[in-house]
Amino acid sequence: MLQRLRWLALAVLMASFGLAQAQVKPLLQPGKRSIYQRVLSTPDCKLYPSAGSVSGAEPVPAFSRFYVYESKDVNGRQWLKVGPDTQGKTVGWLPGTCAVEWKSQLTLAFTNPANRSPVLFFKDKQTLEQLIESDKPGEKLKTLVESLNSKSQAPGVVAREPEWAVTQQQNFYLLPIFEAEEIYTPMGDPMRVLKVASVTAQADEPAPATPDPSKVSSTLKEFTAAVVFVIDSTISMGPYIERTRQAVRDITRKIEKSPVGQQVKFGLVAYRASTEAVPGLEYVSRMYVDPVTMVSGEDFLKKIAQLQPAKVSSPLFDEDAYAGLETALTQIDWKQFGGRYIVLITDAGAIAGHDPLSMTKADAAQIRIAAQERGVAIYALHLKTAAGANNHQSAQAQYEELTFNPVVGKPLYYPVAAGKVESFGQMVDALAGSIVQQVELANEGEMAAGSALTAKLDGSSSDPVSTIKHDAQLLGHAMQLAYLGQVQGARAPSVFEAWVSDRDPAQPSRATTEVRVLLTKSQLSEMSDAVKTILDAANQSHIAPAVMFEQLRAVAATMGRDPNQLNQGGQTRLAELGLLGEYLEDLPYRSDVLNLDEQTWKSWSAAQQQQFIRNLASKLALYRNFNADLDRWVALAPNADPGENVYPVPLEALP
Repeated sequence: MLQRLRWLALAVLMASFGLAQAQVKPLLQPGKRSIYQRVLSTPDCKLYPSAGSVSGAEPVPAFSRFYVYESKDVNGRQWLKVGPDTQGKTVGWLPGTCAVEWKSQLTLAFTNPANRSPVLFFKDKQTLEQLIESDKPGEKLKTLVESLNSKSQAPGVVAREPEWAVTQQQNFYLLPIFEAEEIYTPMGDPMRVLKVASVTAQADEPAPATPDPSKVSSTLKEFTAAVVFVIDSTISMGPYIERTRQAVRDITRKIEKSPVGQQVKFGLVAYRASTEAVPGLEYVSRMYVDPVTMVSGEDFLKKIAQLQPAKVSSPLFDEDAYAGLETALTQIDWKQFGGRYIVLITDAGAIAGHDPLSMTKADAAQIRIAAQERGVAIYALHLKTAAGANNHQSAQAQYEELTFNPVVGKPLYYPVAAGKVESFGQMVDALAGSIVQQVELANEGEMAAGSALTAKLDGSSSDPVSTIKHDAQLLGHAMQLAYLGQVQGARAPSVFEAWVSDRDPAQPSRATTEVRVLLTKSQLSEMSDAVKTILDAANQSHIAPAVMFEQLRAVAATMGRDPNQLNQGGQTRLAELGLLGEYLEDLPYRSDVLNLDEQTWKSWSAAQQQQFIRNLASKLALYRNFNADLDRWVALAPNADPGENVYPVPLEALP
């Protein structure tokens, strides 16, 4: 009996010891309740078995993220006990001199370099600010770039962005942000100067300032393109379905006779509306032809011959265009192609994400983000028929938001006046023909027109056919830069700590970088849950406006928030309730959700409240897509718990 009690006591002791071990957490950042101290390892950093060790060191990859569990001074030198995740596992000690504090998991991604100046990395902030605040920043920037191209160096510049696109979506790179400051140009344009760092796997192999022309030519010969038509296949679209068939038939037969016959592929997705509301519609969206599996032009033509307009009417004038687009974006392996195009053809608006008949629960902004993350350009050919006169304005607003393209600097939205079949046909012919021409030029080793590498075109024409050709050529160049970067393995420059601007000093309207927030799986899950909680409360508040914040206060109280802070009536902001994580509080963006208070909510009209609800519902759908996008989750430290993998979430996707 005594022996059994001893074993029981030992078991309890071991369990208690195990529980204590499991409860070990990293150090919190000052003033934070849930954000732990994080550091990034610098080049040549090593892990030591104990603080103050001089032997037994193991090298770690540059820019590995570690959590800090302990900090101590040994002989006047700081040492950090670190682990790869927050689960209590530590792996050794880092000297404080080779670890850089990373308060918020912000990183930069380059935008496509077409139609803008390259990003230059400056040694200090003052030199960059002097450039931005000068009277002629464009001329000074041009001089610096020319010096880099001819001499591989320029005053105050430590590196430049590669000529080809560096694609974070396919080859993840880390450009962590350590500091950010907003300044203004002499014309009053706001810009941010950012202190960043960058180290690549081949840091000892500097990338050339300009690409080798022979490599450009040989690589371009393998350039391929996919053009996927996403067509509204309801009753009213009959004539346009046939005209699209005719255009694709003509182009397909033309390219089959050319040297690029196997390098341009077409796809077709059709969409209608809810089959639950109207079973006779047969489908919400359907893939008729996947460009990846397209065997030949004749095979494609046989498959699209099966597409016929619906035999029954939809429940609404709007159709589920977002369902068709989501099918095209998620069910096609776009990585197979250099040129990636979707052409939406419709005579109606898209069913909004908040509508019970929406299959995706997404709106234009979320579909646009999904397309940009895949490097896909979306065109919209909007047939403004007489039957849809009352729908034209709302549909145009949707499709302009959907198709805004940062390379062209405007929406790829092309209305067809009166829905004229002839005008529509000319536009489809022009678009498809321009894309085929780009592939033909690439096959000859030539770049498409449209950037600093080649002559720019004039896009000021009022003729829609000329405009669509011009825009297609600009995009073609951007697609080729992305393709060259992917194939040739373009990487971020090998520098450590430098200053960059988030916009082109020569054209402040052009973004050179995009800020991404690296959220862990648990953070993304928590954010989704919080948005869902706010959304549910907002939906119920239509009956009684005060219900929303009453419910949210109750939820916050169950999370341990200070009741005194929660009872501030109409002055309490959503941010102060603590429903959304602290990782959102210090980010460089203005959140309509975090800044909303009860007084403002009650003052809004029903339409304003409904728009707020729609935006939240659409973002919730986007978070589900992020979670399911397995290819984009990245481990930032060796042997870290998979739950600490991160997803690069665009700032505009945050609540």
